[in-house]
Amino acid sequence: MAPSAEDVPANSAAREGDNKPFAFRHFPPEVLKDALRQMHLIRRFEEGAEESYMRGLIHGTMHLSIGQEASAVGTCLALTDTDQITSTHRGHGHCIAKGAEVGRMFAEFFGKETGYCRGRGGSMHIADVTKGNLGANGIVGGGLPIAVGAALSMKMQKRRDVVVSFFGDGANNEGAFHEALNMASIWKLPVVFVCENNKYGMSVSTERSTAVKNIADRAVAYAMPGVTVDGNSLSDVAEASHKAIERARAGEGPTLIECKTYRHRGHSKSDRNRYRTKEEIDDWISKDPIGRFEAEMLDYGVVDAAEIEAIRAGVEREIADGIEFAKNSPSPDAKDATAFVYTA
Repeated sequence: MAPSAEDVPANSAAREGDNKPFAFRHFPPEVLKDALRQMHLIRRFEEGAEESYMRGLIHGTMHLSIGQEASAVGTCLALTDTDQITSTHRGHGHCIAKGAEVGRMFAEFFGKETGYCRGRGGSMHIADVTKGNLGANGIVGGGLPIAVGAALSMKMQKRRDVVVSFFGDGANNEGAFHEALNMASIWKLPVVFVCENNKYGMSVSTERSTAVKNIADRAVAYAMPGVTVDGNSLSDVAEASHKAIERARAGEGPTLIECKTYRHRGHSKSDRNRYRTKEEIDDWISKDPIGRFEAEMLDYGVVDAAEIEAIRAGVEREIADGIEFAKNSPSPDAKDATAFVYTA
């Protein structure tokens, strides 16, 4: 016979709220609302950058992470300004999730002096050390050894801060990946390795390039935990990163997290996208992380439809203001072409 309500203990899992996803149990509503705002901000920033590129306001190329917003925001929820990240050539979302201002990011894209790197770095080299962002990186896997070095510095200084190193699935077959994980494990460094597996390294699928089914399976070779999560679920990403970051803070060493996600756009603006079917792309778009998180927030009563519209409207204003800021900012003087640039 099923127990009556009186028979259910006060601390039972049947208690209201216990079955909610991690993010809805762990974070207050204002944090969740800001997470949704950040996801919208990342999406609209990249769409705005894409539109500016098409209008000739941005030169070169760019690598968009549209569709991957949950992995960036979910991971950074547990970080502070003194924690650090290293990013990738597809790093706009990481920068925004770590506190970057979209106006200065647009200015960098437009090659203006008010950009994060005074207009000299462009899309792939945005950094802001005041927020703990050690920089995006145009080299595949280039951020991994930098993160290990930063984490070693933290350990030697006896700080409780951690480093998160974002990288794509294409980097997991680079030597830097294996060297970084090995050294981080040997020295029990406070670093979390986050692989955003969007299924394709440029145009090559992980099924054709990687022997293991899950990239996180490689963690066992370096005596660290490895976990694969749904990278389109902000809550699943937040739960995995929270555990890994707390483990790192406690001096227990690194973790490898694999976020399985998908980029809606091609590898870069020069990608003609002939290696993926329309059906595959449409299927992943139907699993869009922003719509999914909005639906969850509505289901759990965190927001109502009017609040979501207000968040979207606020983001639209922020993007429009950012583009105007970039347009009206000064360009570098030709005589300063070599200023603020160094070689190693």
